[in-house]
Amino acid sequence: MDDDADPTPIGWGRALLTTAIIVVVAIGVLVYGTNALLDIHGKTRSSLVAVATTLFFVLLIALAWGLRQLQRRKVI
Repeated sequence: MDDDADPTPIGWGRALLTTAIIVVVAIGVLVYGTNALLDIHGKTRSSLVAVATTLFFVLLIALAWGLRQLQRRKVI
């Protein structure tokens, strides 16, 4: 598959809007999503840290995969 076959550039406005949306979603998912997990009661601090750290990296990998899929489909 040749990525240079149809070089349709996006404008500055769309690029800035896309960047802003990606940053907001990334912060929401990675920071607030992981922080919401820490509100679970009845767990020890060390187990919550382990779960939150694991969830953070799983969500980071999922976000990177999702962005790569959008990039492959030339959405971003």
